[in-house]
Amino acid sequence: MTIQWFPGHMAKARREVQEKLKLVDIIFELIDARLPLSSRNPMIDQVINQKPRLLILNKADMADDSETRKWIEYFASKGHTAVAINSFEGKGLQKVVKAAQEILAEKWERMRAKGMKPRAIRAMIVGIPNVGKSTLINRLAKKNIAKTGNTPGVTKSQQWIKVGQEIELLDTPGILWPKFEDQEVGLKLAITGAIKDTIINMEDLAVYGLRFLSIHYPNRMEERYGITFVDEDLVKTFDHIGKLRRVFGPGGEIDYDQVAEIIVRDIRNQHLGNLSFDHVAEQLEKEALEQ
Repeated sequence: MTIQWFPGHMAKARREVQEKLKLVDIIFELIDARLPLSSRNPMIDQVINQKPRLLILNKADMADDSETRKWIEYFASKGHTAVAINSFEGKGLQKVVKAAQEILAEKWERMRAKGMKPRAIRAMIVGIPNVGKSTLINRLAKKNIAKTGNTPGVTKSQQWIKVGQEIELLDTPGILWPKFEDQEVGLKLAITGAIKDTIINMEDLAVYGLRFLSIHYPNRMEERYGITFVDEDLVKTFDHIGKLRRVFGPGGEIDYDQVAEIIVRDIRNQHLGNLSFDHVAEQLEKEALEQ
């Protein structure tokens, strides 16, 4: 399955981000804690260049805690400060302000030394669609300013938002990249809902999800579906889950479309527990091979 999705408004969003960079002190790069690497747009590095940044791992409540801790350590080893939050419930938000102040402490000290009065930190929030930017902004601002939705592409324009006395936030539309060099990245984004389901083959996505579970979380798969591996004959696996969940179409045949939707929905709704789709050990192994 090849996933490509780069609507025109995303190309425009990239230009707008570049144009507004000079107005801000720091970039808040919001990523999905379930896939801290795959939900980072590689274009962002090119766009923001050397601007200070804070990595915010959102939806930490949906990710594997032990893996999230490893990712925070991993990013620290690369010179990036990262914090894990749950913007939906407003958990961990104080860490965002504190980390931003620490990152900019030297700059603020230089400003004070020149006799300049301290002011609010000006931050630009960037990230791919559906990573929770609008929810985070509303939580930080303590009111519903940014539009929210569980489908990609809700935010369509930039706006400044005051966050108490400490921060002024510039929201930006979500930016996906035009081509996924690694198709598995596209699958990971799709299974967590960052790409519209209307452009995805749900059966392919369900198969990817099951194979991922069989490698990383076989116990969860066994608890939910009573299987520990995905049969090479995929029909057998789908038949098993279809019978278990009593998903029958006309004539008593298994409805494979419904089975696929059930699997994807189970993964997204945490019926298989908290899952992380990017694993630090695999990334370190990949980096070792590239050296």
